[in-house]
Amino acid sequence: MSVNVSNTACLDTEPLEKILASIPNAGPNDLVPILQQVQKAYGYLPKSILMAVSDRTGISASQIYGVATFYEQFYLEPHGRHTIRCCRGTACHVKGSPNIINAIQQALGIEPNETTEDMRYTFETVACLGTCFLAPVMMINNDYYGHLNARKIKSILERYA
Repeated sequence: MSVNVSNTACLDTEPLEKILASIPNAGPNDLVPILQQVQKAYGYLPKSILMAVSDRTGISASQIYGVATFYEQFYLEPHGRHTIRCCRGTACHVKGSPNIINAIQQALGIEPNETTEDMRYTFETVACLGTCFLAPVMMINNDYYGHLNARKIKSILERYA
């Protein structure tokens, strides 16, 4: 079975069916785990799938969107295979994060909150990564890179090519 997302694309609902089958009688308390599993299966939270979650669980669409937009871990748009998060907090800023952000932008040809055309990278800046002792720092997926300078960026990114 597939759900029409737009005039040109359809999404397979089989992953959603498996997710919902694994959580019988799903209710509002199950919403975050459901959204986490949906995002893992689809790479983001497609609107049509969220509407199907609402239909199947009885959780209102507004409640689902409220949770999905509250937590930064959830994406409502397709996201790159690798997520780069560069800290722009005080310690990182003082130690050169603006230069790191510029180096990432130049290397990838995208701005913060954008995804490369090949869907390989999504670039985000964040208020804090909680690793001030590594300043300036960035994360790629779950890997931390600290004590950065602009010269290191290209070789780090190449590891994920």
